[in-house]
Amino acid sequence: MNRSNAWDPEIRIVPLMREHLERLAEMEAQVFSVPWSLESFQELFRYDYCYYLVAVNEAGIPVGIAGMTLLEDDGEIEKVMVDPAYRRRGIAAALLEGLFKRGAELGAKAYTLEVRVSNEGAIRLYEKYGFRTEGVRPNFYEKPKEDALIMWRRKT
Repeated sequence: MNRSNAWDPEIRIVPLMREHLERLAEMEAQVFSVPWSLESFQELFRYDYCYYLVAVNEAGIPVGIAGMTLLEDDGEIEKVMVDPAYRRRGIAAALLEGLFKRGAELGAKAYTLEVRVSNEGAIRLYEKYGFRTEGVRPNFYEKPKEDALIMWRRKT
């Protein structure tokens, strides 16, 4: 997949590798109030139904990640994260497009995700890619407690 995206030629999208994990765990701790641990990232390699992509800068340092679990023909997008210093460059979009491409290869017919109700930027991005809100999970998030929108992207 080692390609540059159209928005930022300095960024490449590559499959997740073990060498990325330490930096991703550090970024996760900076970005999320309840972050995944390094061990949580390491667990991803145990499952062949998990597919994760990483955005790396020209020095090969991870600056973003997105991943999904494929269950039957549904892709559950579990994580989309971009280093704050690299936001607004189309990286999250490039990562999502990579997941959709891989999902299509594996037979995914729909995708779902949860997002904080206050995360307007992410909601707009997901809507741009055809996601629609189909429900709410009350108090899904911690620190601060907040509802999650349940969004789906379904083939029509």
